[in-house]
Amino acid sequence: MPKNQQFVAIRFIFSLVLFLAVLLYVDGKSDSHSNGHNNDHNNDHTLRRGRWEGKLKMKFYHKTCPEAEDIVNEIVSEKVKANPSLAAKFLRVHYHDCFVRGCDASLLLDSVAGKAASEKEARPNLSLVGFDIIDEIKSVLEKRCPKTVSCADILTLAARDAVSYQYGRPLWNVFTGRVDGRVSLATEATRDLPSAGANFTALQKLFAESDLDVVDLVALSGAHTIGTARCGVFGRRLLNFTGKGDTDPSLDSSYASFLKSKCSVDKSQRLNSSAVVGMDPTGALSFDSGYFVSLLQHKGLFTSDAALLTDPSAAHIASVFQNSGSFLAQFGRSMIKMSSIKVLTLGDEGGEIRRNCRVVN
Repeated sequence: MPKNQQFVAIRFIFSLVLFLAVLLYVDGKSDSHSNGHNNDHNNDHTLRRGRWEGKLKMKFYHKTCPEAEDIVNEIVSEKVKANPSLAAKFLRVHYHDCFVRGCDASLLLDSVAGKAASEKEARPNLSLVGFDIIDEIKSVLEKRCPKTVSCADILTLAARDAVSYQYGRPLWNVFTGRVDGRVSLATEATRDLPSAGANFTALQKLFAESDLDVVDLVALSGAHTIGTARCGVFGRRLLNFTGKGDTDPSLDSSYASFLKSKCSVDKSQRLNSSAVVGMDPTGALSFDSGYFVSLLQHKGLFTSDAALLTDPSAAHIASVFQNSGSFLAQFGRSMIKMSSIKVLTLGDEGGEIRRNCRVVN
C-alpha cells in the first residue's frame, strides 16, 4: 500500500477509535449520574449532587394541570415560528437562570424599589429578552390552573420547546416539579455567570461547582450554534488582545478579517460595539453541529469558545461533536443535568409557586 494511503488509513482508524472512546465516556458519565437508569425514559428523576438533592418527574402536572406542557409548547412554537431568533434567546435566559442560585426562575424577578438590584439588572443580563412571552404563558396557565405551574418549569419547558421547534419534536425530556425562588441578586449573577472571556480552567471550575463535567461543558458550549453577539463582547480579540493593538493569534485570520468588517472597524482601529454578529459562522438560526465544525477551524467567536481547544480532552470531545447526532444526543443529556442544578421542589424552604413570574407572592 502506498505511504499516502497508509497515512489516510491510520488517520481513519485513529478517528474511529477516538469517536468510540468519547461516546463510551459520555454514556458512562450519563449512566453514573442516573444511578443506572436512563434519564430520557425514566419517569422519576432523583438527583443527588452532594450539596443538594432535588426530585423531579416527567409529566409532573399530568393530574394537577394536564394541559400545562401543551400550552407552553403551543405558545412558544407560535412565537418561534414568527421569529426564529427567539430560540437562542430563550435558551440564553434558561442558562443564565440556572447558573445563578440554580434553576429557580430567580432571573425573572424584577427589582424592587429600596432593595438590592435583581439578577435582571446585572450587566450580563441586560440584553436578555423573552420575559414578556414567559408572562403570557404564565397568565394563561394561571387562568387554567391557578397557583400550580411554577415559573421555573415554564422557563425550562420554553427553552426546550424553542430549540426543538425546527425539528418538530422535543430534543430532550424535561423533568418538572420545580418551585420558584424568592431571592434574586444582581451581584450573584455578575459573580456566577460564565464569562465570554474565560479561559478553560475558569470554565471547568465554574461548571464543576454545579456538578457539570467536561463533556457537559463542551456540549453546552454548543448552544453558541444559534444566536448573535454584540461586537463589544469579543472586540478585544480583534483589536487589543494583549493590550498592544493586536488580534488574538488563535483566531483564524480570515475569520478575524470578516469579524472586523462586520464590526465596522475603521482605519483608526475603532469598532462599533453595538453591531451584531452570528455566533456560528455556518448559520445563526439552525441548531446543529456547525459550531463545532467552525470551532475546529479556529472560528470560535469568544475567548471561552477558543479555550475549549486548549484542553486535549475538551478538544477531542469537540471533534466528536462535529457529528450532529452525537452532539444533539449529548446536548440533551447535559441540558437535563443543567436544568436540575440546585432545584427547589415542593416543601423546600425558600420556594413557592409565583402567581406572577416578576414578583414574589
